[in-house]
Amino acid sequence: MKKVLVVQSSVSGEQGKSNQLIEQFINALPAGFSREDLDLVSNGFPHLAMNEIGAWMTPTDNRSPEQTALAALSDNAIAQVQAADVILLGVPMYNFGVPSQLKAWFDRLARAGITFKYTEQGPVGLLADKPVVIFATRGGIYKDLPADSQTPFLKSFFNFIGLKDLHFVYAEGLNMGPDTAAQALSAASAQIQSLTADLAA
Repeated sequence: MKKVLVVQSSVSGEQGKSNQLIEQFINALPAGFSREDLDLVSNGFPHLAMNEIGAWMTPTDNRSPEQTALAALSDNAIAQVQAADVILLGVPMYNFGVPSQLKAWFDRLARAGITFKYTEQGPVGLLADKPVVIFATRGGIYKDLPADSQTPFLKSFFNFIGLKDLHFVYAEGLNMGPDTAAQALSAASAQIQSLTADLAA
């Protein structure tokens, strides 16, 4: 059975459009998929601090109990990603960027020697590639415009750690009136149906 890792970062909970699109995607999948949920709002990570980075750099046998606990935050996050066959990522736009909760998770995934390495030709991602479906929900229109800071950042980050099979489902203009929002959500739903069919093939 394939495992789907569901990563939520909307502060709106069940009312968040990114979370609702994720549920549509899950419901459209055929049998043969299990899910694991990671709600970064209710069960998230603190901002990265130097004592945690120090714990990563300390050999396992030399870590204090506090360092062991700190290192486990990143170790467990990476293990979840490694164990998943598909990652579903809800990304609302907050003040032109990704939610800070999501950035804190990213900070635990980028580990030199574990998820990437530096070479003479530049950095190389070490994670086995797998589909990552990104549900990008925005109040305005940003796709393919200079103000869309999310898309290039997300592509750069996931490529950096080895994940290149990225699929973006956009729902934009959600605060630009009910008609615009309805059209955006309808288009996203159609894309979801296509993507789930491709993943099940």
